[in-house]
Amino acid sequence: MASGIALRDVSRTFVSRGQTTEALRSVSLDCAPGSFTALIGPSGCGKSTILRLCLGLDTANAGTVTVDDLPPAEATRKGITGVAFQDAALLPWRTVEKNIALPLDVLGLSLGDYRERIAELIALVGLNGFEKALPAELSGGMRQRVAIARSLVTTPRVLFLDEPFGALDQILRKQMNIELQRIWMETQATTLLVTHGIDEAVFLADRVVVMASRPGRISRIIEIDLPRPRDPALFNQEHFHALERQVSEALDGH
Repeated sequence: MASGIALRDVSRTFVSRGQTTEALRSVSLDCAPGSFTALIGPSGCGKSTILRLCLGLDTANAGTVTVDDLPPAEATRKGITGVAFQDAALLPWRTVEKNIALPLDVLGLSLGDYRERIAELIALVGLNGFEKALPAELSGGMRQRVAIARSLVTTPRVLFLDEPFGALDQILRKQMNIELQRIWMETQATTLLVTHGIDEAVFLADRVVVMASRPGRISRIIEIDLPRPRDPALFNQEHFHALERQVSEALDGH
């Protein structure tokens, strides 16, 4: 069985202008296949560094990182991983369909082989009727839906999300959380979400990994024992608030 995501005693240090920054120290984390893990912590704690290591965009000074039992760069080349960032980063001259197809161009895959997949994804993210629309004709939430569809076009087994809804207002963010849960339950991709939103982490994840900084390290892992599918009514329930308090206290170092 594939391992999902595995970090073993990972350390990463940056040196710039004579200054040394210890971004990560001896971080070990396992994300089982099909699991949803949220990574939360203060700015500068190494959350995005972990994502970059897992995507093969950076290399650890010590320790090992594997994604689906492969070195990260190889997993990315094979289309095993998908990624969506806070900035949807859509190409303004490409339609919704062609923006979703962008990873196919990068990986040298035939668009003709993926037309049905792209149509399925447009339906999955609720953008039927907008196939030929340009990014300027879409709302912020719709652009993020395109970005998520693009991250799924190669049918990745592992999905990385770096604050995908961070730029949205609170109401739209909750709506997108509900949509992301639905999409994840249909795809069952092993998912690692970086977020600053405690409510978002608790609503979406199977567990919340709390990080501390200077140096970046895991301080606590909180299991989220909420049944799925999770209803928006959870946001108003005491058990949900109790889990939020656990995460908040862990972030405060209690």
